Amino acid sequence: MGEVKLIGTPQSFPCARIEWALRIKGVEYEYIIEDLANKSALLLESNPVHKKVPVLLHNGKPIAESLVILEYIDETWKENPLLPLHPYERALARFWAKFIDEKCVLGVWGATVAEGEEKVKAIDAALESLAFLEKQIEGKKYFGGDKIGYLDIVAGWICHWLIVLEELGEMKLINVERFPSLHEWGQNFLQISPIKDCIPPKETVAQYFSFGINYVRSLASSSK
Repeated sequence: MGEVKLIGTPQSFPCARIEWALRIKGVEYEYIIEDLANKSALLLESNPVHKKVPVLLHNGKPIAESLVILEYIDETWKENPLLPLHPYERALARFWAKFIDEKCVLGVWGATVAEGEEKVKAIDAALESLAFLEKQIEGKKYFGGDKIGYLDIVAGWICHWLIVLEELGEMKLINVERFPSLHEWGQNFLQISPIKDCIPPKETVAQYFSFGINYVRSLASSSK
């Protein structure tokens, strides 16, 4: 199916999504590690709009944005389908994927960087969003049913990256008492290949996030 390259950084969970999908599909690829502090000409040429990772290069043609890339991978390599086959189920998976990125990811990030009274409000908002996911996974091993699918890959950051953000933000969002189904799902998710094979060390993830946290907090302090 041609040459496949992934421009990314291992500490980035959107990049991990693409690695997971490629490995589940059995697609061979070259990983081009990007230095986001000194962005390469290849990245800037491949994603001139957002200038960020991940970017998938398939036969020299770039595809950007992790959710878009996941669908491209699923449509290009038919083995081990990620999205449900039924149109309604596919639509639901896309809805919840967008919800995860727009509500859960941003909500957790907001709770991580917030301070004081704003942090309490941000944590409550993040918990409210995560509660919706808890209901979606209740009674199931994976969001996709008996095997990992598209929505599991999209939500996979919860199992590792969220833990790092909890530590950096001095908060606790996911535990077995509050979200038993999400907690169990996360334990299952991390135990299988190729998921566990593409998990960066917590220390490097913490370093990756720390720069952004400090930057956001410095902007907030300067605006007061």
